[in-house]
Amino acid sequence: MRWEQLVKLGRELPGVGEGTWYRTPGLHVCGRFFCRLKEDGRSVVFRLESVEEQEFLVAARPHVYFITDHYRGYAAVLARLDTLRVAECRRRLESAWRLEAPKSLARQRGDSRAGVSPAGPGRRPPRPRRRRPVRRRPSGGR
Repeated sequence: MRWEQLVKLGRELPGVGEGTWYRTPGLHVCGRFFCRLKEDGRSVVFRLESVEEQEFLVAARPHVYFITDHYRGYAAVLARLDTLRVAECRRRLESAWRLEAPKSLARQRGDSRAGVSPAGPGRRPPRPRRRRPVRRRPSGGR
């Protein structure tokens, strides 16, 4: 696989564009990047759903997937372009795209997870925290 082939596969997804992410070529959906070429030109970074997914991929397919210390604990994985196959690349691109795509685009693609809350099916996402604490008047007998 070459970067040009990966870009062609990525462009099949709705709303995908090319840009520069960390000074290297990358793919984004509506301005949100989900894949990029590494500085070495031989590997790519894919966004993942979780660190557990990263650990699974690296353990199951170490000849394809790996991480560096920089990506440890971050939901992303590196893939060697020369060992990445088309079908697997397409799956990684679709998965990463789904994480960053707006729900409306995901629905157009027929993504059944588009309406699922990040907290899980049937659950509400947590409420946002207050930005500033409430100031209380000192109780000095007044």
